[in-house]
Amino acid sequence: MPESTASPVLRKTALNAVHRAAKSKMVDFGGWDMPVDCCGLVAEHMAVRTGVGVFDVSHMGDIQFRGPGSLAAVQKLCMNDASKLAVGQAQYSAMLYPNGTFVDDVVVHKLSENDYLIVINAGTREKDVQWVRQVIGGMPGVHMNDFSDYYTQLAIQGPRAAETLQKLTSTDLSAIKNYWFSWGQVCGLHNVMIARTGETGEDGFEIYIPSDEATSARVWGEVLAAGAEFGILACGLGARNTLRLEAGMALYGHEISDTINVFEAGMGRYAKLDKGDFVGRDALVEIQAAGGPKRKLVGLEMVERGIGRDGYPVFSLDGARIGEITSGSPAPFLKKNIAMAYVPVEYGALDTEVAVEIRGQRVKARVVALPFYKRARKST
Repeated sequence: MPESTASPVLRKTALNAVHRAAKSKMVDFGGWDMPVDCCGLVAEHMAVRTGVGVFDVSHMGDIQFRGPGSLAAVQKLCMNDASKLAVGQAQYSAMLYPNGTFVDDVVVHKLSENDYLIVINAGTREKDVQWVRQVIGGMPGVHMNDFSDYYTQLAIQGPRAAETLQKLTSTDLSAIKNYWFSWGQVCGLHNVMIARTGETGEDGFEIYIPSDEATSARVWGEVLAAGAEFGILACGLGARNTLRLEAGMALYGHEISDTINVFEAGMGRYAKLDKGDFVGRDALVEIQAAGGPKRKLVGLEMVERGIGRDGYPVFSLDGARIGEITSGSPAPFLKKNIAMAYVPVEYGALDTEVAVEIRGQRVKARVVALPFYKRARKST
């Protein structure tokens, strides 16, 4: 029999019809039919850096832990110290394998005492959920629910994000600090979670609303209307990627994976080795005792003309292959060609010159500090 050529059935967010009606360019992202380009990548990127943009990030996963054993479960699973969280506070963290490499990076939210929400990446949802069940399956006093399909998650990002969202809620957004969240009415919907989080390097909010198509489409439209005076654009995954790259943020499958450990990725500050046992802790202690990682994640800025793309090899100037690019692109706001790459620690000093192989040609780049871009903080 001939092999089947049928395309796999892609999962869809509740806004899929809205994206298609808007003629957004759609791609298969981790098994999801997602917009990669809504209004032009550079325009979207610049809207978020200078005004405001809105992203459909409903493909992200949401795992909730409840019960008297919920904190113990989160502490076992994640490397940061969730015991330090107050109700209404979030923290960046990661779930690790026993060898200290990444299952996924996550954001942990403390909803109330004995109640936590972990937001996981879209492309790793099924794997993450299985891993969580495997690790905490025998732990007492914790009930886990996968609520990933219950929410439409919108990210409203940029220096005008607060002004845009404030039009749609009576909740005082200025009272929500970075990596904190609150509950309020948004677009007439009650008990919406409003978090001051995002992956763009800008100020912004992520809101969690019911995932039915009609509600999702209405709120999407109201956000666009509220931001119209600030030049809001609907944004796709392409701009989300270039924004997080400029901001030096890791992406699973690129800067972090099951072959990269915490110290190599430069994330040791999030691994609280003194909090007690967690999966991967022993390996991290051993890596430290052995003198630390042998390679490190660095920022690269192209010195000569060329764009270093994901997977391109990196060489020393004397011709030895020393690593490869994990993420690379033109940086629309910075107007430079930038990349992140893993190289041996001896090549990781600032201003070290290396060469990136681009279509058979060696093109010079230099090591620069991460992040490439850091937003100006408002003085208060």
